[in-house]
Amino acid sequence: MSAGLTRTVRLGISSLLLHKLRSILTTLGVLFGVASVIAMLAIGEGASKEAQEQIRQLGSQNVILRSVKPPEDLVGAQQSTRVSSYGLTVSDYERVSQSFPAVVRSVPVRILQQEVRFDTRAINPRVLATTHEYQSVTGRPLVEGRFLSSEDQRATANVCVLGYEVARYLVPFESALGKRIKIGSDYFTCVGVLLPRVPLGSDPAQAGADVTGEVLIPIETGRKWFGEMQVKIRSGSREMEEVPLHEIYVQVDTTEHVSLVADAAKEMLSRNHKQRDYEVVVPLELLMRAEETKRIFNIVLGSIAGISLLVGGIGIMNVMLATVTERTREIGIRRALGAKRRHIVAQVLVETVVLSVGGGLLGIALGLFIPWLVEWWADMPTVVTPMAPILAFGISAGIGVVFGLYPAWRAATMDPVEALRHE
Repeated sequence: MSAGLTRTVRLGISSLLLHKLRSILTTLGVLFGVASVIAMLAIGEGASKEAQEQIRQLGSQNVILRSVKPPEDLVGAQQSTRVSSYGLTVSDYERVSQSFPAVVRSVPVRILQQEVRFDTRAINPRVLATTHEYQSVTGRPLVEGRFLSSEDQRATANVCVLGYEVARYLVPFESALGKRIKIGSDYFTCVGVLLPRVPLGSDPAQAGADVTGEVLIPIETGRKWFGEMQVKIRSGSREMEEVPLHEIYVQVDTTEHVSLVADAAKEMLSRNHKQRDYEVVVPLELLMRAEETKRIFNIVLGSIAGISLLVGGIGIMNVMLATVTERTREIGIRRALGAKRRHIVAQVLVETVVLSVGGGLLGIALGLFIPWLVEWWADMPTVVTPMAPILAFGISAGIGVVFGLYPAWRAATMDPVEALRHE
């Protein structure tokens, strides 16, 4: 840094220190603007990342076929006891498995409404009757033990794999492996525990009956003990549902073939189902939509925070214009003593940049603290990307230059004679 520039910077800082309170209040607009940019982007990034991770867990190379209950008037007459038959069938599963060349593997899933109990603890998670390939398709890793095997399927063994949340609630103080878990009216031996979908820091043991999660059993064992029909009792009426398969997970060889398989599955289902009792979910499309939503979300949040920075910049300009007016006689004396216009411009710009950069640095500190506070207090994930503080600081420094140009130009273009006459 040259001696002239160093002297200009010192002069600018000393001028600002003459009015400490005014300088501090001027920087608040930039401070809160920068902090809001970083905090909003961090909160938005965290929420988007969590949503995208949940979609990724479904598998970007998967296509999911699901049973959907049609409207009541299409299922049957309104009566105290009725039988509803709808959804995916075993034939649908066989067609998908055998007819589509791009399909690597497909996994059938039945969802059973059963109470799960161990000793005095009982909850109502999703009980999934499926095959040993479920883990390969969904990518769910294990905390301990093993997953269901093809031998379990052939032997219709009474074994189960517990979701982490379920295992931790039912058996909170020891391993669930080997424990006899009661599902419905039958006992199953726990052979494995799945890794949780949520961070390990949460404590489902305190959630009581609101605990959610999964319990997996072999699909043939599910048919053996629970049959094809499920009974639901609501408000004095009894409904019996016959849904052969609730879901079919289809794993495709490459992401390029995902859309083709999804379209083929829709066509196949439309031909073999008289009513719209199914849906086709493509996680890859959901992921792409989530990323697009994230981009729009960041633009909206950034625009809102940008308004705060704009207001802060206008505040700096307002204060610097007042400062120039107050120092009109001083500027006239400097010009009379030989100071050039560029010297006056440099001094005013230094003061505005110091205000904006100072507010920017404090704003970065506050902006990094707010996401940490949100994550700690609200248990909401936040992600501070390296680009956010850099972008916010760059904008704050740019604001100092942009909003300082007019006051600097106004000070530099004063007539020295008129400036010296100013009282």
